[in-house]
Amino acid sequence: MAALAGRTAIVTGASSGIGAATAVALAEAGARVAVGARRTERLSDLGQNFVSHTLDVRDPASCERFVEAVTRELGAIDILVNGAGLALGRDPFTESTERDEEVVLETNVQGLIRMTRLCLPHLRDGGHVVNLGSVAGRQAYPNAALYVTSKFAVRGFTYALREDLLGRPIRITTVDPGLVETDFSLVRFRGDEEKARQVYEGVEPLTPPDIAECVLFAVTRPPHVNVDEIVVKALTQSSATRIVRAGQGD
Repeated sequence: MAALAGRTAIVTGASSGIGAATAVALAEAGARVAVGARRTERLSDLGQNFVSHTLDVRDPASCERFVEAVTRELGAIDILVNGAGLALGRDPFTESTERDEEVVLETNVQGLIRMTRLCLPHLRDGGHVVNLGSVAGRQAYPNAALYVTSKFAVRGFTYALREDLLGRPIRITTVDPGLVETDFSLVRFRGDEEKARQVYEGVEPLTPPDIAECVLFAVTRPPHVNVDEIVVKALTQSSATRIVRAGQGD
């Protein structure tokens, strides 16, 4: 029998990258999966076995409509994967703008908190909340103040929620990846394909399915086991910025 047969899951940010790979992995494990993203047209690439709705985690009304629609179609929720997230720019904080700060913090922090708050009343006993963090939420690095701030907040919120829900049969996990090859860097560099390509040059990065497997591992542990956090990096990466690339080794 499939590990997640009879379970229902929500994955945000599911139009590409880690979110899409996680949705597929959960579905292959037997879960009924609802997916949401702003780029709704890309959700169809996942196939027909998903409940798909437009979701902008920065918009409270969009989040409310999404949760209402999903719970109407699927009923109670067993798994929430907060996968929506982004970064904008690699500039010193002195060059930050109000608009960029709003987009990053609303997406990575407030959107994640909002979706968790809206979904918790529908989360069945034995449910699981998985937050996609980053190694940036564990160790700061230069010229990424807003992104680092947002991911430290995700990690803090995850542990604070664990305290608030202690005693209830709900598990909470943060998965903190390092370098993963997705369109993350393309978004960060505002469509500059050359800059995005250089991020992964000379290194074998993680892939979205690598991270999806970590999520799947966490949500398929025995009910009495809570995996607090999973930190996963490419073999040639030891920190957010220390990466050995081809030709740089001893």
